[in-house]
Amino acid sequence: MTPAGSQLRRTLGLGDAVVVGLGSMIGAGVFAALAPAARAAGSGLLLALAVAAVVAYCNAMSSARLAARYPASGGTYVYGRERLGEFWGYLAGWSFIVGKTASCAAMALTVGVYVWPEQPHAVAVAAVVALTAVNYGGIRKSAWLTRVIVAVVLAVLASVVVVCLRSGQADAGRLEIGLSGGVGGVLQAAGLLFFAFAGYARVATLGEEVRDPRRTIPRAIPLALGITLAVYACVAVAVLSVLGPAGLGRATAPLADAVRAAGLPELAPIVRVGAAVAALGSLLALILGVSRTTLAMARDRHLPRALAAVHPRFQVPHRAELAVGAVVAVLAATVDVRGAIGFSSFGVLAYYAVANASAWTLDPSRVSRVVPALGLIGCVVLAFSLPAVSVAVGVGVLAVGVVAYGVRGQQVQR
Repeated sequence: MTPAGSQLRRTLGLGDAVVVGLGSMIGAGVFAALAPAARAAGSGLLLALAVAAVVAYCNAMSSARLAARYPASGGTYVYGRERLGEFWGYLAGWSFIVGKTASCAAMALTVGVYVWPEQPHAVAVAAVVALTAVNYGGIRKSAWLTRVIVAVVLAVLASVVVVCLRSGQADAGRLEIGLSGGVGGVLQAAGLLFFAFAGYARVATLGEEVRDPRRTIPRAIPLALGITLAVYACVAVAVLSVLGPAGLGRATAPLADAVRAAGLPELAPIVRVGAAVAALGSLLALILGVSRTTLAMARDRHLPRALAAVHPRFQVPHRAELAVGAVVAVLAATVDVRGAIGFSSFGVLAYYAVANASAWTLDPSRVSRVVPALGLIGCVVLAFSLPAVSVAVGVGVLAVGVVAYGVRGQQVQR
């Protein structure tokens, strides 16, 4: 049991929970993930998006059922521990914290590149410090800022869609679905696109701060996922209709390139601002999620117990947030991790594989097990369809976590 003084306050309603989910998903991924996915899938890009959406839906449903049963901070770390055993919960938490910490640094550097290309590291550190301060001030402030960010990003994405579809360069023939990249290319693209969907369980990770979680969380997760899927589908169709699969695959800034090709280059700077704001939203949600999982693992002594403290006034895991912020700031200041976080997708898929395996144990009926079984299979297939380097690094990161778990077990026995 968690001591009463170290529990978080339940302040998030349905609207807040949906916005947190949207802020996690509608981030920088939509501005960047389409190009590498198009290179892998070719004319099968929209099919890859559908595959990623199906796997994401299964994961979301499994996460929602588990969150309603276990409304505590930590997400799949808690579910794996309670349903499968301590090791599987630990492995999920390890995958999430290590992978998402690198993602935090990457999002911070993305902000820096868009805002001040000559000094990206300085801007990245400033962004981390500012958002850590916002999170420290309480979950309500974080939710309010997320609302503003989501509104700005949705406005920019809507402008891109309208400009592309109404331009004379739009051609429905470019939307024809094929398999020019092969089945393997479609699966690899789905794995890359899945990364852009992977924020819906942030609502579950914040389960201890949601009001009436058994009712709110199962409604918020599918709502956030459904809105995000609709947005991504519209953006993908609009950009494809202008650039085509080959042009999209060659694009360095897909959405900015699309509005230029559509004949409105003056909108490109606004798209860049939207990308920077979206990266801020992703970073804000990531810091929230990593700090809550850190809190849960610290409570079980898998991480230093001091990180389990909850601020008496602001009701946030302030030490965990400061620790996460400090690590991310150091990474953002010293290392360019934007090109070295392929293992993050692998780690996220491993995390959700544990979630689906946990949901499988909730109900013995065959019908109730269809969704988690499909989600588990989908996670494994997509994880090992990622580029070989991403798979190798991902497996290596998990192996380091297993060794750390074993060392801790020996120390406890002594």
